[in-house]
Amino acid sequence: MDAIETRRSCRAYEGRQVEFDKVEDVIAAGTWAPSGMGRQPCHFVVLQDPDQIKRLSAMNAKIMGSTGDPFYGAPTVVVVLVDPSVPTCVEDGSLALGSMMLEAHNLGLGSCWIHRAHEEFDSAEGKALLKEWGVEGDWRGVGHCLLGYAAEHGEKTPAPRKGDSVTYVR
Repeated sequence: MDAIETRRSCRAYEGRQVEFDKVEDVIAAGTWAPSGMGRQPCHFVVLQDPDQIKRLSAMNAKIMGSTGDPFYGAPTVVVVLVDPSVPTCVEDGSLALGSMMLEAHNLGLGSCWIHRAHEEFDSAEGKALLKEWGVEGDWRGVGHCLLGYAAEHGEKTPAPRKGDSVTYVR
């Protein structure tokens, strides 16, 4: 429970890049996440090229009607894609994102889930990006897992948990 209770979304990152072995560990956590019927429908695209991250961030910002950086300057962005023919694809991709963020926290990294990947990769521009990156096939975007080292004050203090969110039926 410690990682679950102490992990926070990071919205400000230091400039240094995440070490490759830590990225591999985070990705491994995503590949080991539960999936419906064990289908493992996820595909992960790891971006560490600043120009590619900036390009994808601009696409994401445009979808939300903003000109800011929805990736908060993160030096690594993991795009989580899923096979849309799998009935539980969105749930499976969501579990992968959650598992990756918990592993990132265990490794001393900041992380954040950024939405709008579905809209990005449904677009012609998004499909062209996948092709450019060498990702073949039909994929649906679920989210982006930002990774990096949290800048000072990059993570907020957790809000108190709601007291009325559980019902026990025994």
